[in-house]
Amino acid sequence: MEGLVHVYTGDGKGKTTAAVGLGVRAYGRGMKVLLIQFLKGMETGELRAVKAFGSGFEIARSKEIVKFTWQMDEHERKETEKMQVKLFEKAQIAAAGGEKNLIILDEIMAAIKAGMIRKEDVLKFVENKPANVELVLTGRQAPKELIELADYVSEIKAVKHPMEKGIKARKGIEN
Repeated sequence: MEGLVHVYTGDGKGKTTAAVGLGVRAYGRGMKVLLIQFLKGMETGELRAVKAFGSGFEIARSKEIVKFTWQMDEHERKETEKMQVKLFEKAQIAAAGGEKNLIILDEIMAAIKAGMIRKEDVLKFVENKPANVELVLTGRQAPKELIELADYVSEIKAVKHPMEKGIKARKGIEN
C-alpha cells in the first residue's frame, strides 16, 4: 500500500481527535502506529485509552509541559525545543526503519510556528518519507508548502466553542 500524507489544520476543535481516530482504525487493521505529540505534556483521555493497545500503538510526547510557548522563559524554551527536536528525530528514525505503518505528528504546526522545528526539515521529511508510511500532520496554520505536498487536507473551522461562554475543558470531552 502506498502511504499518503494527511494534514488536519484550522482553528476548530478535533484535529488531534481525527488523527487519533485514524490511528485507532489503522491499529484495528493490524498496522503499527506511532503518535508523536509536540508541545503537549498533560494527560488526556485518548492517551489513557490508546495505552491499553500496547506496543502496536506507540506514543511519544513531551514531558511536563505546563506552559504555552509564549509564557516560557528563555531556559524553558530551550529545554522544550530540545525535547521537540528529539521527538522529530524519533519520527525520522521510525519512518526510515520501516517499523511503523502510520506516523502521526500531532501539533507539528505549533512546533514549526514556535521556531522549535524548522519548516524546511518537515518539508524534507514529507518529501522523502518511505513509500509505505502513511503520515498525518496536525495543527493550526499549516504552511502552504505542506498543504501543497499533502494528499489529504482537512481544515477544521471553529464556528462556535463553549470556551467563548467561559466553559473550561472537560475531562473526557476536551481532554
